Order: sequence, then C-alpha cells, then structure tokens
Amino acid sequence: MSSGTIFKKQKLNPSDGKGQAKPWVEKYRPRKLDDVAAQDHAVTVLKRTLQTANLPHMLFYGPPGTGKTSTILALTKELYGPHLSNSRVLELNASDERGISIVREKVKNFARLTVSKPSESDLANYPCPPYKIIILDEADSMTADAQSALRRTMETYSGVTRFCLICNYVTRIIDPLASRCSKFRFKALDSSNALSRLQFIANEESLKYEDGVLERILDISQGDLRKAITLLQSAAKIVLQNDDANTITLKHANELSGTIHEEILQDLINVIKGKDLNKIIDKVQEFVNQGWSAASALTQLHEYYIKNESYDTEFKNKVSWLLFDSDSKLTNGASEHLQMLNLAMKVSQLYN
Repeated sequence: MSSGTIFKKQKLNPSDGKGQAKPWVEKYRPRKLDDVAAQDHAVTVLKRTLQTANLPHMLFYGPPGTGKTSTILALTKELYGPHLSNSRVLELNASDERGISIVREKVKNFARLTVSKPSESDLANYPCPPYKIIILDEADSMTADAQSALRRTMETYSGVTRFCLICNYVTRIIDPLASRCSKFRFKALDSSNALSRLQFIANEESLKYEDGVLERILDISQGDLRKAITLLQSAAKIVLQNDDANTITLKHANELSGTIHEEILQDLINVIKGKDLNKIIDKVQEFVNQGWSAASALTQLHEYYIKNESYDTEFKNKVSWLLFDSDSKLTNGASEHLQMLNLAMKVSQLYN
C-alpha cells in the first residue's frame, strides 16, 4: 500500500431508510399531554395544573414503558415551550448519578439559580411560570442518603424549583420524600390504547403486516409500549432489508422477541412428562445449546401450565412455586442450564 493513499470514511445519510436512523420510541414520543395514551387520571390532573401554572412536587411511579418520562417532558414543553425549556428543565437519570454528591452539587446548584426571564413570544404562547423543574428519572435507584439530602433541597428552594421524581417501585422512595410529592400512578397500558398507538405508527411508516401481528407484539411486551414500539421497528428493519414481500409476519415478531417455538416448547414438556432422567438431561442440554432464554422458557411454561385445564389446582400451585423459585434464582445470577435442569426434574416428579 502506497503512503500517498488516503481512505475517506463513508458518510451515512440519516435520511436514508425512511427515517429509520431515529429510534421510533423518540420519533413518536408524545409532544403534548393529549398524546399520552391510557393515563387519563394523571393527564387530567396535570392539565388542570397547566391552567393555574401552580405545579406541586410530583412522584410518578409504575411499570416501565407506561409513559412516565414522556408525560413530564410533554408537560414541560407545554409550560415553557421548546426554547425556554432548555434553561428551565434539568433532567437527570438517577441510576447513573445517584450518590449524595450529585444532590449536593448538580441538583442543588441548579435549584438555587434564579429563574431566567421568558421572551415576549414565549409569554404570549406558554404559561412560563416563575420556577424551574428538575426531573430525577429512576429515583428509586438513589441511595437513602441521597434521598435524605434531596428532602432538604426540595424544601429550601421550593419557591423557584419544582421536582418530579420518576420510579418503578414507589416503596423504594423514603417516606419523608414521598410525602412531599403529589403521587401519580401509571398503569400498564391496556390492549386497546396500545394497539391504536401501534397502528398509528405502522400507518405513519407505511408498514405491511399480517393479521394479529400487532396484537402478538403487545402480548410479548406485556403492557410496555416502549418495548412494543422497539420490537415493531426491529421487525420493520428486518423486513425492509431481507424480505421481498415487505410484510411483517408472526414469525418475525416471535424470532425477534426470543419467544420459543411452540413445537420446541411442547417437545420439552413431553420429555418432562415421560419422567426419563437421561432424556430430560439430553433435552435440556439441547435446549441450552440452541441458545433459548431460560427466562422466556419460564414465562411460556407458566402460561402453558396455568391455562391448561387438564391439570388440577394442586398441580398448578406446585408448578407455580417451582417456576417462581427458578425465576428468583435466575434473577440473582444462577446458571440457566442448572436451573432449567432442576426445574424439569422437579416438575417431572409431580406427574403420577
């Protein structure tokens, strides 16, 4: 290779692929409170606060992917507009920055700042109340010391700063902090609200899909709309690149989600029923070698045993306990192979 040869990096065009470069979770994030799906109670109360612009400290809690962060960001845009919100809103992810030093330095320094003056155009179009907003996402990851320090900061600077704490587990927020906030519970999205949102996105992106695909994606996501939208985008990208038919199928949804094929799961169940020790060992080894997720297997086995009317209540209770025990151990980092083998052996012993 000659020394004079120069290689240029290929530039990527973000406009290629019909906007595929931008995650759809961000592309279709609600821009105003009216766009937030299924959280009617929270949206109604927050709309009333918009009319008075008198916002309390807030605590948003509920399962992931239900619109907690999207709701507060939409609220800040309606309060301040796109320009003023840059200087009036501080968003921190507490899972990354959760120590007491962050509260004492970054949060406190922003909270004590005087409020910047809005422009005439902002005042004409937005309420622009005389306070800032600090958003602490994943606040349940903050240490107890950091939460205690935050309590005092909230009191001292409440005249010029409002706080919004966002968490999945409200029980991990200390009581003195929770009592200073108005609580908003975000529930998992029901199928009708989430389905209409997925249909809207599919129409905007001109996607073709088989009947039942969107319903299957929602079933896999279990009320997590963020997960559902991400799965839909992944399926769309696979189809656009590799499929001449350009149609998203049930197979695409199942493959991308890691859902175990029905015939493979049924084969495993039949071997467990057979109670042959050597066959169970071989089948679990084969299952693990194929790369299937033990967590997915537990979820699908639970659905199979609980919904199957051929088993009595006592059998279902015992199987549920075994599945719960295995899931707990997997969550704590146990070997997937050993847990699957242990589960298969114990379930086989329940058969007469």
